[in-house]
Parts: sequence; structure tokens; C-alpha cells
Amino acid sequence: MTESETPTIDRSAHLAAAEGAVLRADDLIAGYLPGVNILNGSDLYCQEGELVGIIGPNGAGKSTLLKALFGLVKVHSGTVTLKGQDITNERADQLVTKGIGFVPQTNNVFPSLTIQENLEMGVFQRPGSFRKRFEFVGDLFPPLMDRRNQRAGSLSGGERQMVAMGRALMMEPSVLLLDEPSAGLSPVMQDEVFVQTRRINRAGVSVIMVEQNASRCLQISDRGYVLDQGRNAYTGTGRELAKDPKVIELYLGTLGKKA
Repeated sequence: MTESETPTIDRSAHLAAAEGAVLRADDLIAGYLPGVNILNGSDLYCQEGELVGIIGPNGAGKSTLLKALFGLVKVHSGTVTLKGQDITNERADQLVTKGIGFVPQTNNVFPSLTIQENLEMGVFQRPGSFRKRFEFVGDLFPPLMDRRNQRAGSLSGGERQMVAMGRALMMEPSVLLLDEPSAGLSPVMQDEVFVQTRRINRAGVSVIMVEQNASRCLQISDRGYVLDQGRNAYTGTGRELAKDPKVIELYLGTLGKKA
């Protein structure tokens, strides 16, 4: 779509609905280089207990939005708040202690370390909580616990993704950010990732997920956003977006299987 064709959402209604959100972003303008913006006024919110999906074409700014929330991309304008506290451009390590977990798409495990050692790294800033959180993660991913002494580098892509998600959960985050968790996985492992993401959400963790498998993402999301050229093109419940004729025509036709 061209910039003039990109639809806009009712921002006033969106801002009203964002009141009390655990994590929200307002009118974000951000990018990797000065004067070159990837996000061009994007808004987002996630209420406590929600699973929010973000879809859109390649280059729309989806991963950039997650990285801006997590302090990895410079926000030039706009604000990010966590439980009402301004956290715009705070360092990632500080955000982890405040309750945000982030799982990048690639290079998300320490391959030379065992599964247990990877999880220990997850509580590097709070080592005294390891035992309690290890039990929590073990309940979510029991197959990995049976192989806790195996090096992460010997695991399949799907198993590594589980380790990465588990490590991010070790600090007991309020919100978990997932950047394309199913990318590069077999169909079977993709399904497993979506099942586990929903389990994490039902265990009390709010989730914001960028995903290339748009149709599957919308199926499990409470709400969703469609990004286009760094702006919110559409927003609604996952079910509404999956059935919206314009979203189907413009995005799901090419994104239903893979972005």
C-alpha cells in the first residue's frame, strides 16, 4: 500500500481503551538511524492478561516496534509506559528488572550452555529466585526439564525457542515480548510454539507477539494490530481482524501462511 492508501484507526477511541494498560506505546516515532524513521506514529496497548498479536507485511516495522518497547531502538518521539510509569528509551537490563521479558527472533540462546545454565542466566540479576522460577518454567516446558543438562546448541530450532521463552520467564515478567517465535520452524513445531504461547498467557503473563504466520497469530490473540509503513492500519480483536474483508484482501492473502 502507498502512504496515502494506508488506513487510520480511531485514535481517540484507541487511547480511551488503553487506560490502565500494563504496557502501552503512544505515537511512537523511532528508527535505527537519526532522521530515518521506521515507526511513524504507532500506538499500542496491552491490558493485564491479554495476548496481543502484531502482523503486517515485511518492512512494516513490527520487530522495530517490539525493540522500541524494549529499549533496543531509539524512540525519537512518543512515549512507552509500563503500569503508568514512563520507561521510554530505558536500557533493556533495567526493563527486565521492571517486568518486561523479550525473546528475539534469532540468537536467543547460549548454545554452549546447558538448558539449566541458560535458565540460570535468566535470573542473573536475581539469582535467589532461581529455584522458584525454575519450577514455574519446568511446569510449562516439562520435556526440557528432563534434558536440563543437554547443551542448547544441540537442540532443534523449536526446542531452542522453548529455552529462550523459558529464560525470558525466569525474571517473572508482567509482559513477554515475542519476536516471530515460529519463524524457520517446521509446521509441527510452529503449532507447538503457538500452544505454548497461549499456555504462558493463561499462566498470568501478558504477551505481545510479532508473528509472520498471520492467520494463526490472530486465532490465538485476544486483540491484534496490523502495521503498515510504521503506522497502525487496523486494530481489533483477533477474530474481527481474521474476518475483516479488507484485512484478508490486503494482508492475509499473502500473510496467512508466511509473512
